[in-house]
Amino acid sequence: MRLFLRDQRPFILAYLLQLALITLVYWLDGYRHAAISIYAALLSSCVLVVFLVIRYWTNRSFYRLLGQVPESLRAFADVKPGSPLADSLQRLLKAQYRLYLQEIGEQQSKIDGHRHFMNQWVHQMKTPLSVIHLMVQHEDDARSVAIGDELDRMRKGLEMVLYAARLDTFEHDFVVETLDLGALVRSAASAQKRLFIRRKVYPVIGIPDGLAVASDEKWLTFVLTQLITNAVKYTVKERANLHFRGYARGRETVLEIEDEGVGIPASDLPRVFDAYFTGDNGRSFQESTGMGLYLAKEICVKLGHRIELESQEGTGTTARIVFQPDRQAYNEVR
Repeated sequence: MRLFLRDQRPFILAYLLQLALITLVYWLDGYRHAAISIYAALLSSCVLVVFLVIRYWTNRSFYRLLGQVPESLRAFADVKPGSPLADSLQRLLKAQYRLYLQEIGEQQSKIDGHRHFMNQWVHQMKTPLSVIHLMVQHEDDARSVAIGDELDRMRKGLEMVLYAARLDTFEHDFVVETLDLGALVRSAASAQKRLFIRRKVYPVIGIPDGLAVASDEKWLTFVLTQLITNAVKYTVKERANLHFRGYARGRETVLEIEDEGVGIPASDLPRVFDAYFTGDNGRSFQESTGMGLYLAKEICVKLGHRIELESQEGTGTTARIVFQPDRQAYNEVR
């Protein structure tokens, strides 16, 4: 109603000015019957009020829509026919909406094509990496060891690209199953043995037998790989330990990964899960991309898990994955 009155304010002011001018003309012409003039003005005002009421009633849905924030892009489709101006504006909005959907469809097609290209490229790059790895895996000289280390970095980088590209289509690429947490952690740690040996860090796994969680093995292994890589990368002292602990906390199951690394400054902790954020440690460790923890957080959210991070600068960092007691989160994702 307020929007309607503000919209009609110039029209009402023009009407009052016109009424005043007509009255002045009659007065200058010698017409002095004030009562008749007032009566005519009241009748004219009644006609104006009736006109405004009818105009508001026929366009009430249009003004209500303009006066509130729409909940969806199709909200304008609920506007009932009104004045020619409202109908024309509604047709314009519908035409713009169709163009918007067309542009969105074109952009989505480009994104899908780019994602498909990235997936194909990553798989093609894995083949020569595997061949080179087979060529140097039985060599013990320093040159072959260095090549193997660089191959390991390249393989992890390609996996990060692949999982980042698949994240948007996560709902079509995951399977929930009951996993043995200890076996899963041992498998993930064993896959990173070259990294452990190179940095002289020793995994210490303290997960009781039979501790099971519901998750997707492939995506969860990727998350563990990112957490292990970060923990080892930021551990500078030799013969340090990387502790894996699993335990039940109420109805939840918790996996902790505690390192003895450099830790994270308190000022950086609120932003460690932001994309491309490397913080102060990223300036000292040139391998930092700022994507590992971001992807780990996004994947855990989609899997229905919760990821937490505690750190004390100079002492170490503890990453914690909290598994929910049921599969409600997975059903929501589906």
